[in-house]
Amino acid sequence: MLTHIQEPQLIAVVTGGHSSERERSFLSGRAVHDSLLRQGYQTVFLDAAAPDFVDEVRRADVAFLAIAGQGAEDGKLQGLLESLNIPYTGSPVAASAVGMHKTLAKTVVAATGVKVLPHVEIPPLQMPDVVAKTLAETLAFPVILKPRSEGGSIGMSLCHNLTELIEAITAIDRAQAWFVEPFIPGTPATCAVLETGGSTIALPVLERVPTAAEFYDYAAKRDDTLHRYRCPARLTPDVTTLVIESALAAHRALGASGYSRSDFIVSPEGRVTWLEVNTLPGLSHPGNLATMADAAGISYDHLIRMILDTAHTSGGYRP
Repeated sequence: MLTHIQEPQLIAVVTGGHSSERERSFLSGRAVHDSLLRQGYQTVFLDAAAPDFVDEVRRADVAFLAIAGQGAEDGKLQGLLESLNIPYTGSPVAASAVGMHKTLAKTVVAATGVKVLPHVEIPPLQMPDVVAKTLAETLAFPVILKPRSEGGSIGMSLCHNLTELIEAITAIDRAQAWFVEPFIPGTPATCAVLETGGSTIALPVLERVPTAAEFYDYAAKRDDTLHRYRCPARLTPDVTTLVIESALAAHRALGASGYSRSDFIVSPEGRVTWLEVNTLPGLSHPGNLATMADAAGISYDHLIRMILDTAHTSGGYRP
C-alpha cells in the first residue's frame, strides 16, 4: 500500500516495451494515463523500450505498470524498479516470474488442490516428427501447442492429429520453450482478484464466447467481431463459486499482489480447470478487467485508483 507516500506527486505510467504485446500495452497505458489525469494526478507517459526510460522513471514517486509480455510481466521490469527503489503496481519479482512461466505456475497452483491440465514440454533439439509421435503416445488429440512464457494466447496452435502437430512444431521457434496440453472444449471463463483495504476480493466471473473461432485464440481476443463477453457468466452457482475460489487460491499460492486475473475452461459437464494467471491484466476500457469491475459496480476511474493504492513501497527484493 502507499504507506509513506500518501499522494504521489508524479506517477509514471509505464507501458509499451519490447514484447509482442507492445500494442496491447499501449491501449492499457493510454487508458490508465487518461484516468489518472481525470483524477487530478500529475503523470508522465513512459515507453519502457525508450532509450532514456531509466533516467525518466527515476523521477517518479510511483510506477503504474500498464504493460504486458516478456521483459515486463515476467519480473524483469519489477527487478529494475526494485533496484531503483521505485514503488510499482502489480506483483513482485518472484510472483511475476513464476506466473509468466506457465508450466511452473500450473505446478504451484495444482499444489493447492486446484485442477489443472497435464502437459508435456517440447525438447528443444529433437526432430519435430519424433517429438510429435512421443507426445501423441502421452496425450490424446486434440491438443494445444503453447509457448511457455507468452501472454495473450500468442503463438498457440490447436492440433487435431499427428500431421497437424508435426507441422505446428516444425513452424515454431525452438529457441523458445514450448509445451503441449490437452484441448478441452467448453466455456472460456476468467476471474479477476483485487486487493483492497487489507482484503482480497474476486470480481464477477466473465465468460468469453468466441463467435467465429474454434477456440478463444489470439485472433479472437483481438477482434471484437470474433468474441463477446457475458459478465456475470452464465454458469451455475456451484461452478461460479469454484471459479472464484480457484482464482483466489491461485493469487495467494503464486504470491501475486495488488491484482491478478486467472483464466479457466469450464467443460460442458461443469468441470473447472485453471489454465494460467495474468499478473498484469490488460486495462483497456473494453477489456476483461474493466468489464468485470463494471459488473461489480466499480467505475473505471475507481478501479485505477484501487490498483494505484496497492503500489508497493517497501523497496528491496520482495520474495
